Amino acid sequence: MRTSIATVSLSGSLTEKLTAASRAGFDGVEIFENDLLASPLTPEEIRARCADLGLTIDLYQPMRDVEAVPDDVFDRNLRRARHKFDLMRRLGADTVLVCSSVAPQAVDDDALAAGQLSRLADAAEEFGVRVAYEALAWGRHVSTYDHAWRIVEAAGHPALGTCLDSFHILSRGSEPKDLEGIADIPGEKIFFLQLADAPLLAMDVLQWSRHYRCFPGQGGFDVSGLVRHVLHTGYSGPLSLEVFNDVFRQSEAAPTAVDAHRSLLVLQETVGLATPPAPVVPTGVAFAELVTPDADPVAALLGALGFARSARHRSKPVDLWQQGEARLLVNTGPAVRRDGTQLAAIGLESPDPAGAARRAEALLAPVLPRRRAAEDAPLDAVAAPDGTELFFCATDRTELPNWRTDFEDVEHTEQAPGVTRIDHLALTQPWHHFDEATLFHRSVLGLDAQDSVDVADPYGLMRSRAVTNADGSVRIALTVGAAPTDDTVHAQHIALATGDVVAAARRFRAAGGLLLPIPANYYDDLAARFELTDSELETYRELGILYDRDAHGEFRHCYTRTVGRVFFELVQRDGYRGYGAQNAPVRLAAQHSVKGLTGG
Repeated sequence: MRTSIATVSLSGSLTEKLTAASRAGFDGVEIFENDLLASPLTPEEIRARCADLGLTIDLYQPMRDVEAVPDDVFDRNLRRARHKFDLMRRLGADTVLVCSSVAPQAVDDDALAAGQLSRLADAAEEFGVRVAYEALAWGRHVSTYDHAWRIVEAAGHPALGTCLDSFHILSRGSEPKDLEGIADIPGEKIFFLQLADAPLLAMDVLQWSRHYRCFPGQGGFDVSGLVRHVLHTGYSGPLSLEVFNDVFRQSEAAPTAVDAHRSLLVLQETVGLATPPAPVVPTGVAFAELVTPDADPVAALLGALGFARSARHRSKPVDLWQQGEARLLVNTGPAVRRDGTQLAAIGLESPDPAGAARRAEALLAPVLPRRRAAEDAPLDAVAAPDGTELFFCATDRTELPNWRTDFEDVEHTEQAPGVTRIDHLALTQPWHHFDEATLFHRSVLGLDAQDSVDVADPYGLMRSRAVTNADGSVRIALTVGAAPTDDTVHAQHIALATGDVVAAARRFRAAGGLLLPIPANYYDDLAARFELTDSELETYRELGILYDRDAHGEFRHCYTRTVGRVFFELVQRDGYRGYGAQNAPVRLAAQHSVKGLTGG
């Protein structure tokens, strides 16, 4: 099915928006009037530019406050409309969006609205234009799609149809039965379908619409359910995105357009319009790769945590450090590391690496070229929105070629493992990629997204959302910080599972490791919230261990100091399903405090 995007959904000049939409794979665009008015190009030049880019102009929008007004006001509206219809003819656009009136002089008179819309359609028809009438959720008298359709039906004009907008319909709290009326609209009278998702917020619907819309799959609306209803009518027009979002309008147009098109690809898969390669859900974490300009501090930290340097890459300056099933690669190659040590790549165990790569490529994930020697394993890798490289590794490590065969064992001393595996990885996203990252990990990797959580930071508010597979063997916490320039909230961390966090913390400290100190006030509060023994509390206070409990079990965890952008967390998870969000504000404040004392 054809795809389209409203230019208001992207940042930049009209030319930049059109280029981004074309390169992302869209078939057409909606031209937002303000974008045209601000462009130095003539309508004819814009038309030619779209043709060169392979884009159709599917809609011109919006025309406001037209109908159900006194005759003298409508005459002025009709004069204005004729000018716009002539402009549309020059532009090569054949459908105009007319929003239900919010004007104070508009009256509650469906017959008058139908009559005036019919006269508007008469004028439009002279210019080869169709009128798509849309109910705004905050319309003065017409605010629901079925009311708008009744007016269109009463007008009975061939050049007048309706536009259905998922935000205006679903933001009113529509139940599934409320959408059944869509079936009463003939498909040929649905002139246009605009799609947007949104987080579920309790706020004025106009402000909600103007600032917080997002692409399908990034919010809480059942957009796919609405699209199914529309498709059952026989609608054959484009699936078009109209998203007003402050973040998108400040972000680069190109990646936003790619994210937008990905959302429509996933939507089409959900409603049965497309069949991209099926998702291949990862079954575990094969490795996490750190890049660093200085391996010594990283080696000291890993050694204190109980890791041993067990292997060296045959052709690259990459060491494998291992403890139990937790594997960390330390890369000292020439990769760009402006922020010092950082988590650069994740190896995901996959039952079908080639299938996972095909899925990723079909959903517009950038496939990464890989510099490798002839004998190196040919691993497929794609880039996540934050730039993290994701490698698809065979779950069955007996299969060849395998990433592990790229490494030659080195002599090392095995230790009794205190760490068993990687419990989860926390990746801080660029502030404008949080929603994109959630959609990416859900759609490309097939992970399930948990509810978004807000966490108080001393300098603002952080958002966090975890994505996980069914058994929890892959857990990734996606976060976005409140202060884009603050290195502390932009740190990444690797959580290591252990069966005894107290013993692991003592071993780490005895080996010279520095644990993050936690304020004594936290433990006073802990004593009030939970019935812990004095001995337990004293141990936790001594080692900086934090504690939480949910309906499924208990959680004990502590943190190392940060090296570059990375710190480690030791985690004892006894049935607990969360990530210690209750303790995150204390951890963040402690990290800010340590940074302030040490100067970095």
